[in-house]
Amino acid sequence: MRGDDRGPEDDHRPGGVRRVSDGGPPRPVDYDAVVYDLDGTLVRLAVDWDAVADAVLDVYAERALIPPTEELWDLLGAADEYGIRPEVEAAIADHERTGARESTRLPLGDGLAAGSGGDAGGESGTAADPARSHPPAGVCSLNCEEACRIAVETHRLGEALVSDAIVGRDTVETHKPDPESLLAAVDRLGAVPEDALFVGDSRSDAVTAERAGVEFAWVSDLLNE
Repeated sequence: MRGDDRGPEDDHRPGGVRRVSDGGPPRPVDYDAVVYDLDGTLVRLAVDWDAVADAVLDVYAERALIPPTEELWDLLGAADEYGIRPEVEAAIADHERTGARESTRLPLGDGLAAGSGGDAGGESGTAADPARSHPPAGVCSLNCEEACRIAVETHRLGEALVSDAIVGRDTVETHKPDPESLLAAVDRLGAVPEDALFVGDSRSDAVTAERAGVEFAWVSDLLNE
């Protein structure tokens, strides 16, 4: 079981979702704002997602509830109906926080940190800082916000990101692939959807971008540029 926002079909790019310019994949510098997925894009959380799913199944079992599925995010989605959303959220977030502390920074995260001076110190950027060579950037993740912030701090990505634009699963009312979380990140960066870029690694990310009316770029394409 893959318990992050990827499924087996995520290894194949969905037709009709990815919008690419004639000159190649979108470039972050061409946009007013850039939003990044976290896990699998900027960092890799050290999370055993099968163990997370088991922990959530235990939440159901402890209350003598028959789970509707064994898939992690479907279990979370059903938690409201079963009246156990806080307990399920807590079980997932506990693993995510630990995984964020033990996470590995990925190549795109390396480049983002180096470009912002995050590896060498410096002043924190804001959405209105014109001195930044990279557009103001944020995060839209299916992971809980606290885990996102732990990962950002752990890997010194804070200089490259606008703090208020770090949006996790629990930051707004809904999460990916519903567009609300991505739209919230774009808005907090002071941009509009048509002038923003979302960078991710999964089909869920691509679908989220399409639903939000935001241009999408695969992290693999940016790394190949």
